[in-house]
Amino acid sequence: MDNTLVDKSYAIARKALEGKERENHHPFIEHPENVARIVSEEIGLRDDAVCAVYLHEASRGNAELQERLRKEFPADIMAMVDGLNSISKITPKETRLQAENYRKMIVSYSRDPRVTLIKIADRLEIMRNLGIFPKSSQMRKLTESQMLYIPLAHQLGLYKIKGEMENLFFRYSDPEHFRAISNKLLATQKDREALVAEFLEPLEKKLGDAGIKYTLKVRTKTAWSIWQKMQRQDVPFEGVSDVFAIRFILDVPLEKEKEACWQVYSLVTQEYKPDVSRLRDWISNPKENGYESLHTTVENKDGARVEVQIRTVRMDDMAENGHASHWSYKGIKSVKGLDEWLGDVKKALETPGLLSDSSLKKDLDEIFVFTPNGDLKQLPKGACVLDFAFAIHSNLGMSCSGAKVNGKVKSIREELHTGDVVEIMSRKDQKPSRDWLNIVISSKARSHIKSRLKEEEGKMSRLGRETLERRMKNWKMELSEDTLSILAKHFKMKSIGDFLIAINDQSVSLQDVKDFLSEGPAPEKEEKEEKQTAKLLEKSTKGRSDYLVISDKLDNISFKMARCCNPIFGDDVFGFVTASGGISIHRISCPNAARLISQYPYRIQKVRWRQTSTSSQFQTGLKVIGIGDASMSNAIMECVVKAGASIRAFRISERQKTKLEFVAEMEISVGGNAHLDKVISALKKMREVSNVIRTSR
Repeated sequence: MDNTLVDKSYAIARKALEGKERENHHPFIEHPENVARIVSEEIGLRDDAVCAVYLHEASRGNAELQERLRKEFPADIMAMVDGLNSISKITPKETRLQAENYRKMIVSYSRDPRVTLIKIADRLEIMRNLGIFPKSSQMRKLTESQMLYIPLAHQLGLYKIKGEMENLFFRYSDPEHFRAISNKLLATQKDREALVAEFLEPLEKKLGDAGIKYTLKVRTKTAWSIWQKMQRQDVPFEGVSDVFAIRFILDVPLEKEKEACWQVYSLVTQEYKPDVSRLRDWISNPKENGYESLHTTVENKDGARVEVQIRTVRMDDMAENGHASHWSYKGIKSVKGLDEWLGDVKKALETPGLLSDSSLKKDLDEIFVFTPNGDLKQLPKGACVLDFAFAIHSNLGMSCSGAKVNGKVKSIREELHTGDVVEIMSRKDQKPSRDWLNIVISSKARSHIKSRLKEEEGKMSRLGRETLERRMKNWKMELSEDTLSILAKHFKMKSIGDFLIAINDQSVSLQDVKDFLSEGPAPEKEEKEEKQTAKLLEKSTKGRSDYLVISDKLDNISFKMARCCNPIFGDDVFGFVTASGGISIHRISCPNAARLISQYPYRIQKVRWRQTSTSSQFQTGLKVIGIGDASMSNAIMECVVKAGASIRAFRISERQKTKLEFVAEMEISVGGNAHLDKVISALKKMREVSNVIRTSR
């Protein structure tokens, strides 16, 4: 490839994109420059693919320029440009963004498989700069990356790119857990370094005496991989046994690779006790994707377990950078080899069920469902047709009677799955029932149903009161709140409102009411029941709460809870030695944790919570959001007090969105995070509350 074509294509792109900016106000040419660098340096494609990157960004949406470029550049470059331009026109409404359909469309536009590889490079560049995009755009790009580009990168052997995109997905989709795991990796880094040094000491002489040339890598799992393993195995961070691995990379000729790898394995297992159940021989039998390596887990005399990986330089290059790197191994540029690999890429893209391969599935907390017009709706996993109807519009949810799911008629209870196309059916006479709350799982649907039920129940209650008032007037009786309270208790209703609704729907007969009032209630019995109920409501379990203890080395040193993250008993924490000599206690997920651990590792102190109980109390903050107005303050405070917490400060405000909302912010005292969970759970059970968020006061 004539390098002047790259310079020419770059000049064309720079001129065409002049004055255009990215979301961070940098010149837009920065994007294709970064993509071209990934295509060339990280994926290993040649200059013709780099030209296609620049010409695509220059000509998209400009038919006149596209025609002119056909006369100036080779046909194979312009074929890639055409494919990239076609893919750029795809919108969710045209593709419905279903993974299989989107993949098929990409393949149809990618007669040259390099188009797909360029699209993966393009997505990686976007993910690396995701922070510059608005939140709404971030969510769409995260969805596309997780459903399409990450599985494609995996299938095509771009393992390093796949791992980076997964970590970026984790960072933006779940920042709290990403930060916690990243900070724990920082906090335990010195322990890992000490273990590696101790592990290698007895092996260095043996490897030297055997004449084995090697380099050493310490591979730490990505935060996303660790989080996935924590979820699969239901263990904390400390329970993940292979957070890091020691990797021996041997510099040996191709014909001696197996022999050398097994020789190193023998030396390692002579020095340390191996766990034979953890031996993985992917040298004798490589994985289907070409991965080659020896894996085992060994244990030192102190019982510390270490994962060991043994491979050659060639094997490591393949594992780290994918198949493309193989063809440039040790500087050899093999056009034939690269073409063979691109042929394999084409075959992989055309393989049926690529994205349904069980090895590529992710256990998601969300599903992605589409309207017939291709609008994408994100719902919690397990959502049904009724959830989807409310996600489109509350009025459609209220009148939903069923749906056509992928063309087949289904009930409102039908559970939906990612990729389903759903057309909601409705009836004018349809009304929500309390049973709907047992069907839906999305907060939006629950909130709207509760609100409508409350309106309906209020209406039914008013009608019931009017009916009862008319009858009692005929009976020459007066209706008071005391009378209603007595009637509700007699007919075993939870509230006066429920009793009046029962009057309206005739589940309690007016004759029975008349008979009871004529006979007269038993005041002593009613009074006794009322006192018993009040006594039960006032009674609360006051267990002994736990207090924080610092390790013995720090006896008599004062400590305090950091106000930036406000830890409470049960939180995962660490100590930071302050300039005054005291210790500040931070949550491991504190926004300042990474900076403190990185910049001042010598001032970090491990701390723990004492397991015995005391009467200590901890202060924390809560924000409560829901449908309603400031009059909810009394109900919220009553709920918090009933959950056993003390309120230190409270304020409530209103805001108008689609409906009037209240936002209550408070500072409370609790015995620990278990107690806090109890308070939050109690608040979430209130029908008006839509969300409860822990704050730092």
